[in-house]
Amino acid sequence: MTPVATYEKVVVVTRRTRLEELIDRFNTRGQAKFYIEHAGGDFGEFEREHDTYHRSLDRLRRDVDFGLPRQIIDRNLVPTYTFGSHDVVVTLGQDGLVANVAKYAGAQPIIGVNPDPERFDGVLLPFLPPDAKHATALVLDGTAAVRQVTLAAFRLDDGQRLLAFNDLFIGTRTHTSARYRIGVGTAAEAQSSSGVLISTGAGSTGWMSSVFNMAAGITAFAGGAEASPIRFSWEDSRLMFAVREPFVSRHSAASIVAGWIEAGHEIVLESLMPSGGVVFSDGIEADFLDFNAGAVGRVRTAPQRAMLVVPRS
Repeated sequence: MTPVATYEKVVVVTRRTRLEELIDRFNTRGQAKFYIEHAGGDFGEFEREHDTYHRSLDRLRRDVDFGLPRQIIDRNLVPTYTFGSHDVVVTLGQDGLVANVAKYAGAQPIIGVNPDPERFDGVLLPFLPPDAKHATALVLDGTAAVRQVTLAAFRLDDGQRLLAFNDLFIGTRTHTSARYRIGVGTAAEAQSSSGVLISTGAGSTGWMSSVFNMAAGITAFAGGAEASPIRFSWEDSRLMFAVREPFVSRHSAASIVAGWIEAGHEIVLESLMPSGGVVFSDGIEADFLDFNAGAVGRVRTAPQRAMLVVPRS
């Protein structure tokens, strides 16, 4: 088929296999094999996973050749790569790769391809390698089905911004207590806790669900009624927040511990930490903003949404 003029380039985002990361760590394949087998592991599993991934990649390269320029980039380059308004984005990796790319791809459609369905569940990967060609063709001719997923946005008063597909974490680099002032609507208080977790609908079945699981278990232990995790849709315009392990003292309170951030509203956090304060998204600690004393951040629903291509019903 002849692609429409709306799209001018296909960008394929890949990630290194575990075998490639091992070779980087130990310099050679032989040394990596010795380390794994000496520890009692199955080096063959790393090799099989690597081979499966690269077979999928080889097929994908051929199948997305529609006569448009193609660019293949590694996930490590995504934060510094500028996605254009005429790009179609295809990811080949685990679910986390889709979440990571979605924060930087803007309004560009993302086709999530599962390279290895025997190993990866692929909640965000609705397409197998044989399906990628047809899915890309539908995007190019403007007939693809797209799911618009809500993102969370953290913005410092100095203009720095961080987006999240699943969740934002505001706390410290270590396991020490985070100190900050939190404001929700007209209520505000100083807190000391293990950090604040803010979840999108897509993230409500992940880290946020573990907070509910902990709370339910403790409540049951204390003789109270268990509460089930709250799950909401990927398209829901709200965000949910929870304060992890808030500590009450003469200098800290715990009356604001969970709630919704409705569309158009925000929560405000002011750091009271002299050093070590951070904000990171989607569990990727390397992708962070410093959040130390004097910094003020605001969290709300992001104006942009992730555009995930899904199979047509």
